[in-house]
Amino acid sequence: MDVLRVSRTCVIPLDELAWRFTGPGGPGGQHANTSNTRVEVRFDVAGSPSLGPRQRARLLDRLGPVVRVTASERRSQFRNRELALERLRARLADALRVQAPRRPSAPTRGSKVRRVEEKRRRGDVKRTRRRPGPDD
Repeated sequence: MDVLRVSRTCVIPLDELAWRFTGPGGPGGQHANTSNTRVEVRFDVAGSPSLGPRQRARLLDRLGPVVRVTASERRSQFRNRELALERLRARLADALRVQAPRRPSAPTRGSKVRRVEEKRRRGDVKRTRRRPGPDD
Protein backbone atom coordinates (compact mmCIF):
# COMPACT_ATOMS: atom_id res chain seq x y z
CA MET A 1 0.00 0.00 0.00
CA ASP A 2 1.87 3.07 -1.21
CA VAL A 3 -1.12 5.44 -1.22
CA LEU A 4 -3.72 6.57 1.30
CA ARG A 5 -7.16 6.43 -0.31
CA VAL A 6 -9.25 9.08 1.44
CA SER A 7 -12.23 9.08 -0.91
CA ARG A 8 -13.02 8.13 -4.50
CA THR A 9 -11.46 11.33 -5.78
CA CYS A 10 -8.74 11.93 -3.18
CA VAL A 11 -5.65 9.72 -3.09
CA ILE A 12 -2.52 10.77 -1.20
CA PRO A 13 0.87 9.12 -1.82
CA LEU A 14 2.48 7.97 1.43
CA ASP A 15 5.69 9.84 0.60
CA GLU A 16 3.80 13.11 1.24
CA LEU A 17 3.35 12.14 4.89
CA ALA A 18 5.94 13.02 7.53
CA TRP A 19 6.41 10.35 10.20
CA ARG A 20 7.86 10.74 13.69
CA PHE A 21 8.39 7.98 16.24
CA THR A 22 8.93 8.56 19.95
CA GLY A 23 8.76 6.60 23.15
CA PRO A 24 5.36 6.45 24.80
CA GLY A 25 4.77 8.82 27.67
CA GLY A 26 4.04 7.79 31.21
CA PRO A 27 5.32 4.97 33.36
CA GLY A 28 6.23 1.63 31.85
CA GLY A 29 8.44 -1.39 32.06
CA GLN A 30 11.56 -2.34 30.17
CA HIS A 31 9.80 -2.58 26.81
CA ALA A 32 8.13 0.86 27.08
CA ASN A 33 11.36 2.59 27.99
CA THR A 34 13.36 1.27 25.03
CA SER A 35 10.97 1.16 22.06
CA ASN A 36 9.69 4.06 20.00
CA THR A 37 6.11 2.89 19.54
CA ARG A 38 4.28 6.25 19.65
CA VAL A 39 3.56 7.37 16.09
CA GLU A 40 2.89 10.89 14.86
CA VAL A 41 2.01 11.49 11.22
CA ARG A 42 1.74 14.93 9.62
CA PHE A 43 0.21 15.90 6.30
CA ASP A 44 1.01 19.27 4.74
CA VAL A 45 -2.31 20.34 3.20
CA ALA A 46 -1.00 23.65 1.90
CA GLY A 47 1.95 22.13 0.04
CA SER A 48 0.43 18.89 -1.22
CA PRO A 49 0.54 18.45 -5.02
CA SER A 50 -1.98 15.58 -4.93
CA LEU A 51 -4.93 17.76 -3.85
CA GLY A 52 -7.17 19.65 -6.22
CA PRO A 53 -7.87 23.35 -5.63
CA ARG A 54 -11.35 22.76 -4.17
CA GLN A 55 -10.15 19.92 -1.96
CA ARG A 56 -7.23 22.02 -0.71
CA ALA A 57 -9.50 24.99 0.03
CA ARG A 58 -11.98 22.81 1.94
CA LEU A 59 -9.23 21.12 3.98
CA LEU A 60 -7.49 24.42 4.75
CA ASP A 61 -10.78 25.90 5.89
CA ARG A 62 -11.74 22.97 8.12
CA LEU A 63 -8.42 21.55 9.34
CA GLY A 64 -5.73 24.16 8.78
CA PRO A 65 -2.45 24.04 6.84
CA VAL A 66 -1.06 20.92 8.57
CA VAL A 67 -3.01 17.91 9.81
CA ARG A 68 -1.36 16.03 12.69
CA VAL A 69 -2.48 12.67 14.07
CA THR A 70 -0.91 10.55 16.83
CA ALA A 71 -1.37 6.96 17.98
CA SER A 72 0.17 5.26 20.98
CA GLU A 73 -2.51 2.80 22.12
CA ARG A 74 -0.80 -0.37 20.89
CA ARG A 75 2.51 -1.83 21.99
CA SER A 76 3.64 -2.35 18.41
CA GLN A 77 4.88 0.50 16.21
CA PHE A 78 3.39 -1.25 13.17
CA ARG A 79 -0.11 -1.34 14.72
CA ASN A 80 0.21 2.30 15.80
CA ARG A 81 1.20 3.21 12.22
CA GLU A 82 -1.95 1.54 10.90
CA LEU A 83 -4.04 3.26 13.56
CA ALA A 84 -2.55 6.68 12.77
CA LEU A 85 -3.14 6.21 9.02
CA GLU A 86 -6.75 5.23 9.63
CA ARG A 87 -7.30 8.26 11.88
CA LEU A 88 -5.75 10.57 9.29
CA ARG A 89 -7.91 9.05 6.54
CA ALA A 90 -11.05 9.48 8.67
CA ARG A 91 -10.26 13.13 9.53
CA LEU A 92 -9.53 14.03 5.91
CA ALA A 93 -12.61 12.19 4.62
CA ASP A 94 -14.82 13.92 7.19
CA ALA A 95 -13.41 17.34 6.28
CA LEU A 96 -13.83 16.70 2.54
CA ARG A 97 -17.47 15.63 2.89
CA VAL A 98 -19.79 18.23 1.40
CA GLN A 99 -22.67 19.04 3.71
CA ALA A 100 -26.06 19.07 2.02
CA PRO A 101 -27.79 22.42 2.52
CA ARG A 102 -30.58 22.23 5.05
CA ARG A 103 -34.04 22.93 3.74
CA PRO A 104 -36.31 24.15 6.52
CA SER A 105 -39.61 22.32 6.76
CA ALA A 106 -42.94 23.54 8.12
CA PRO A 107 -44.28 21.93 11.31
CA THR A 108 -46.84 19.20 10.70
CA ARG A 109 -50.49 19.64 11.59
CA GLY A 110 -50.22 17.01 14.32
CA SER A 111 -47.25 18.75 15.95
CA LYS A 112 -49.18 22.04 15.98
CA VAL A 113 -52.17 20.37 17.63
CA ARG A 114 -49.93 18.67 20.23
CA ARG A 115 -48.19 21.96 21.00
CA VAL A 116 -51.47 23.83 21.55
CA GLU A 117 -52.86 20.99 23.70
CA GLU A 118 -49.74 20.97 25.87
CA LYS A 119 -49.96 24.75 26.30
CA ARG A 120 -53.61 24.43 27.30
CA ARG A 121 -52.85 21.66 29.85
CA ARG A 122 -49.96 23.66 31.28
CA GLY A 123 -52.21 26.72 31.65
CA ASP A 124 -54.81 24.60 33.45
CA VAL A 125 -52.17 23.34 35.89
CA LYS A 126 -51.00 26.87 36.63
CA ARG A 127 -54.59 28.08 37.02
CA THR A 128 -55.29 25.42 39.69
CA ARG A 129 -52.23 26.53 41.68
CA ARG A 130 -53.45 30.10 42.09
CA ARG A 131 -54.72 31.43 45.37
CA PRO A 132 -58.50 31.75 45.22
CA GLY A 133 -59.61 35.29 44.50
CA PRO A 134 -62.54 37.23 46.05
CA ASP A 135 -64.96 36.07 43.32
CA ASP A 136 -63.98 32.32 43.53
